[in-house]
Amino acid sequence: MKTDAHQKAIKASYYSIFGNAALAIIKGVTGIFGNSYALIADAIESTTDVFSSLLVLFGLKYSARPADENHPYGHGRVEPLITFAVVGFLVVSATIIVMESIENIQTPHKVPKPYTLIVLAAIIFTKEIFYRFINKKSEETKSSSLKADAWHHRSDAITSLMAFIGISIALFMGKGYETADDWAALFASGFILYNAYLILRPALGEIMDEHLYDDMVEEIREISQKEQGVIETEKCFIRKTGMTFHVDLHVIVDGELSVNQGHEIAHNLKDRLLHEMPEVADILIHIEPHDTNHS
Repeated sequence: MKTDAHQKAIKASYYSIFGNAALAIIKGVTGIFGNSYALIADAIESTTDVFSSLLVLFGLKYSARPADENHPYGHGRVEPLITFAVVGFLVVSATIIVMESIENIQTPHKVPKPYTLIVLAAIIFTKEIFYRFINKKSEETKSSSLKADAWHHRSDAITSLMAFIGISIALFMGKGYETADDWAALFASGFILYNAYLILRPALGEIMDEHLYDDMVEEIREISQKEQGVIETEKCFIRKTGMTFHVDLHVIVDGELSVNQGHEIAHNLKDRLLHEMPEVADILIHIEPHDTNHS
């Protein structure tokens, strides 16, 4: 089922696809006519961005499917899998840039045209705006794949910034510095690989059900203490599935209560938590009797 978060994320991914396609064309044309190999390499990187954004879109739409008999927890786990694929695209992009840069460094060529700096400045500004917009949407929707897409924009901005610096050196230093933009592109590939790691780490934690949500655990405990009949909370485990969370919570109640009374407390608490924390898709509450060990 598509929630508001899914709709926001899908809409943001469309912006990424069309934005990356437009910028890839602009970079490629400017690089060819402006004698800038760094811009051509940048265009290649933006082309891979288009395909990675298409993957993100597919993942977001697939993860919105409701739970079924074969997938009782829904289809949200496709999100970190898509994130792994996006990281793969980043690694491929960095590898292509390294290969192209090394080849171009060894090949004599003309100094890039001055107007390439204007184009690059506009691209850097545009890409940073894209990064901030997509990253904001990823924070709002808790989408790991959308966050990966945002960092793809940031890595693209870094690549363009390196190209800007390299071309500036080549233009102002003159003869003998024609390959400065190629060295800049080579240097930028290192930033791209580092960003790939930053994206991969939380997605790996998500797929492995790593404990990453201390703030949410604290919020759950605070809300639970307000529910009548709840003496204390004990274990609280959280797993992320796409843009939503599944919670296992142990609640301590009076040991003299009947099964029906304990069930009613658990049911009321679940309703309260789901109402106050819309990002939580489901909660499994285990009732435990209060004794001196819990005092």
